[in-house]
Amino acid sequence: MRRGALEFEAGLDALTGVPAAEADSALQAALKAEFDRLFGNGWQPAELHRAVARRGNPIQAGLVAEAAVTFLTGRTPVDERWKSQAESLPAFQGRRPDRIAVMDASLSLLCELRLLPAIEILVPPPGTPLTTVPHHGDQRILGRVRALLAKAEATDFAAEAEAYSAKAQELITRYRIEVITAPAVDVVPFARRIGVDHPYENEKASLLDAVARANNCRCVWTPELGFSTIFGFDADIDGVELLYTSLLVQANRAMTRDEPAKGKARVKAFRRSFLVAYAIRIGQRLRETADREMAARSDLLPVLRNRDVQVQEALTKVFPNTVRARGSRVDSLEGWDSGRAAADEAQLG
Repeated sequence: MRRGALEFEAGLDALTGVPAAEADSALQAALKAEFDRLFGNGWQPAELHRAVARRGNPIQAGLVAEAAVTFLTGRTPVDERWKSQAESLPAFQGRRPDRIAVMDASLSLLCELRLLPAIEILVPPPGTPLTTVPHHGDQRILGRVRALLAKAEATDFAAEAEAYSAKAQELITRYRIEVITAPAVDVVPFARRIGVDHPYENEKASLLDAVARANNCRCVWTPELGFSTIFGFDADIDGVELLYTSLLVQANRAMTRDEPAKGKARVKAFRRSFLVAYAIRIGQRLRETADREMAARSDLLPVLRNRDVQVQEALTKVFPNTVRARGSRVDSLEGWDSGRAAADEAQLG
């Protein structure tokens, strides 16, 4: 057995030069140790799968899916959210890759996993005490929101899209009022991580933050790991996730439609400026819609303030030392104007 630092290719050559059973066993044991470390220290199955799958190697994504299911074996109790994620990850598609391809992917994956840090435990991993189960939104309401946003994404008419999106935000706000005024239920704030994909991650994270704030949630952006952590009551977070996903689709469509035809640097500046303006204006519009729905219920202001305090306390407990991110530069007036126009056109549901 060789020890010490080796270049990747040298390590792969060393593994292929020893008996298959011995090499495969050693590599699988090393991978299992890293999966156990990450799953036991905050990484949920869907999060780790996304972090690996975005690298573009389907073998590695399949290894994560297998590891998540294996991690469940023999461990109790199990949080249903963790179990559901593990069981829903896509397994290997088609024929099983050959041994050398799996070894290559496994060794590369091992190198990447060892670079990932422990993160905040939001869902208890299998084998640890269960916490309070979150109270998710009424699926009938969320289904109606999804249907409205799907229409917003499908239409080519800006005014029609705007009407659908605005209706979705109204439904989310009205449902929040129903939850607040319902008989007392032991509901507490939770947190959920939402992936933010490249390119233009900072600008997309700003859009997510704008949607979250309009719905009484708070965001912490972790750029080095490509996700934002959303704090709020679970029914509110459900609405934020749906709105953000739909508005990002609408933004990408409008941005592609309006961007300049030539010049890589010009297109890049346009897109970044577009997304900055879009996030700011969308945040304003969502807040106006929510405030309009809440205006008739001034009796709820004390309850809303108390919920805001609870959300902020939950955030501070997990992230006691957050820093305010520097805003993105706006280098294209053309992109800025187009982004604001697209935000005015966007359907809020």
